[in-house]
Amino acid sequence: MCALTRSLHALSFSVAVSIAAAPTLAPAQSADLVLCDRLAADPSDPDRPTDVKGVSDVAPSDIATAIKFCKTASGVSRRALYQLGRAYAANRQMPEAIAAWRKAADKGSSSAMVELGVLYGTGAGVASDEAKARKLFERAAEAGNPRGVTNLAALGGGGATSSDPARARDLLAKAAETNAEAQYQLGMMMAEGTGGARDDAAARVLFEKAAAQNHPGALERMGAFAQSGRGGPKDSDAAKAYYERAAALGDAGAKTALERLRCPYVIKDKRGNVVTNLCF
Repeated sequence: MCALTRSLHALSFSVAVSIAAAPTLAPAQSADLVLCDRLAADPSDPDRPTDVKGVSDVAPSDIATAIKFCKTASGVSRRALYQLGRAYAANRQMPEAIAAWRKAADKGSSSAMVELGVLYGTGAGVASDEAKARKLFERAAEAGNPRGVTNLAALGGGGATSSDPARARDLLAKAAETNAEAQYQLGMMMAEGTGGARDDAAARVLFEKAAAQNHPGALERMGAFAQSGRGGPKDSDAAKAYYERAAALGDAGAKTALERLRCPYVIKDKRGNVVTNLCF
């Protein structure tokens, strides 16, 4: 090989190494996404990286910054698009939020599907449309989003347009492996015999799992099941403890149950009107 050829090979190798080592646009995009995640990531979003904690709501002081960085990152990330919608919603810019969530949903964001489903289900910012809400929740549920599953089950209700309770129960069973709300919802369906056989013991197991994660409704149900001995042992002390934990988290049913435990005897007049309660 002549000297000139060797020199060209060496130059070519050097340029290739330089190009490989040179910075690209990706780090800048990643930096925008990192800041977007820090300010607007949703703790319940399945797309959220495990090392990102997330925020329940975008802080008012962070809204403008979140919109800036999420908008920049949204060109390459459906997660950023969803989070941009969260930032817009926090700023009461609902048309912009809806547009961002629609784009994110089109790209497969199950969390964006849930948000849109909630809007259609409640008629907030869009015309109320239960059928659209159901389809969005179904898509999110099929993608494994726990909120999609539980919202689909909650939408089931009654009426001609109610969803298939057996299918909702199957979807909940998948989400209930890890999600407290799904455990509670599935427990309620099992306790009531909705979408399948009634199974108090299995319902109690699910309520207990969700209660261990401080789910208020599950704590209240565990109190009721322990108080009556439904699906397992009867334990008045445990029932009271469950009610107290649920009441501390704001559960109205648990507060009423505690009051009944404290004042179990009701004095009524001849017409059946409550006069007073006898309390311990």
